[in-house]
Amino acid sequence: MKTLNKSDLEEALKLCKGAFISAAGFSLVINILQLVPTIYMLQLYDRVVPTGNHSTLVMLTLIMMVLFVTMGTLEWVRSQILVRVSTRLETLLNERLFKVAYKQALYSGGQRASSQPLDDLTSLRQFMTGNGLFAFFDAPWLPIYIALMFVFHSMYGWMAVFTAVLLIIVAIVQEKATSKMLGEANNLAMAGRGLVNKNLRNAEVIESMGMLNNIQKRWLKGTNQVLVLQATASSRAGLISATSKLIRLSSQSLILAVGAYLVIENEITSGLMIGGSVLLGRALAPIDIVIGSWKGFISARGQYARLNELLRQIPADAERMTLPTPEGSFQFESAVVAPPGAKTAVLKGITLNIAKGDVVGVIGPSGAGKSTFARALLGIWPCNQGKIRLDGADVFTWNREELGPHIGYLPQDIELFEGTISENIARFGDMDPEKVVNAAKMADVHNLILHLPEGYDTMIGASGGNLSGGQRQRVGLARALYGEPRIVVLDEPNSNLDEIGEAALGNAIQRLKQKQTTIIIITHRNNVLANVDKLLILNDGVVSVYGPKEQVIAHLQQQQAQAQAAQTAAIAN
Repeated sequence: MKTLNKSDLEEALKLCKGAFISAAGFSLVINILQLVPTIYMLQLYDRVVPTGNHSTLVMLTLIMMVLFVTMGTLEWVRSQILVRVSTRLETLLNERLFKVAYKQALYSGGQRASSQPLDDLTSLRQFMTGNGLFAFFDAPWLPIYIALMFVFHSMYGWMAVFTAVLLIIVAIVQEKATSKMLGEANNLAMAGRGLVNKNLRNAEVIESMGMLNNIQKRWLKGTNQVLVLQATASSRAGLISATSKLIRLSSQSLILAVGAYLVIENEITSGLMIGGSVLLGRALAPIDIVIGSWKGFISARGQYARLNELLRQIPADAERMTLPTPEGSFQFESAVVAPPGAKTAVLKGITLNIAKGDVVGVIGPSGAGKSTFARALLGIWPCNQGKIRLDGADVFTWNREELGPHIGYLPQDIELFEGTISENIARFGDMDPEKVVNAAKMADVHNLILHLPEGYDTMIGASGGNLSGGQRQRVGLARALYGEPRIVVLDEPNSNLDEIGEAALGNAIQRLKQKQTTIIIITHRNNVLANVDKLLILNDGVVSVYGPKEQVIAHLQQQQAQAQAAQTAAIAN
């Protein structure tokens, strides 16, 4: 059972725990074998050179080479373990993080659309296969090397302790001096990349109105801040790294001097003098590598923290029982809806019913909450208070994969996707050519598609390729009508249509009505309202009037007549 306090990232790391333990075990053996050069040197100085025994030299050398090959093999196996762990980690999390990035964009209305979570996961995986992580596996064996230095001589041991403490202090100073600055620089850099991506998507607007220099100056301001922060942090890190190298090299040379003194005093052999220097270098190497790769460690730590926070903020969807195919009736129960992250509600206590097969026109001034109404009705944005029910069930709790095929949605801003026209119409699922053609015919875009160079196999991009705004809208309408959905929501469906397109839209609505499809039409243009049965007038997020079209029109006419009468009376007085 999943621990409630753990994020998906922590759970994934827990699943990889056995592999990490194996890597630590290999590190133990590898670090023991790292003593081979020191022991070999001691044997040469203290046994082979004084005796001049060639067979001992050959045998020791053969043993040394076998142990070196073993150590190299174990290091390769350890690296492969970490490569596979990092690959498994990405495999366990990439689908989950794709949905997190998608929901982040969905709940922000596209304002926070970013692939940053997936980029963070990739960078974290790459860090796990680098030298920095190997150093963290090797660093815990430092006490063993220091203990061995004490076996050589107490002065060796205390010198190793003093040097290790100095390097650890340097590492702490580096953390304090650079981590906050590098974290801030990374956050600014991410914000800058997001700004560039948004600007590139609006290149036509920038070019047409000569905004490039102003936009560029704004981007450069943030970029210069990043450069200043990174340069300052790198300068500090460079000084600290140079200090670390100075301490390590000086200590290795000074320990030779100490060894020479001890040899002169006949307290150790000449082999121990050289061996102590080599062993100290090996003991301090992991700390030196950690200091050298500190920037990568800080980045990985930031990536880990961001992923953990995101995975906790946006939990995985709970598995839900399959519900029957929706009929298309909606009940708004004092629904209060605000855009995700906003404090002010856009819809304020909406209560109304939409029956199966109703064709409802939603009108009102700009900012009245019409598009929010559509998003809430479809379960894209949840209610802050109250409920919106589809066939009695909270629409936000429906399984989206199961509900989606029964819904057709034409948003105000048409977005097509990289792929063929047929794939776009079929929603990139299992394609049924007959359904694709039927949907295209209902949207009156079939003949237009046939006249394209590759017909239904014509490749288009996210912006629609060479399709005009009206053509994109009609392809989007065909996508909404694919598979004969039970509920169709059209947000400004005729904003880019000419007279022929509007006639086709009217015909499509009539066909859907005959099939008892529930249709919601949000519009500023009155032409399409000829096809609706009911009218909903929103004003400042509340229902102004709702009911059968004739009654609503009569009510509006009565209000208008009363207003004119009041105005006439005021003028007469």
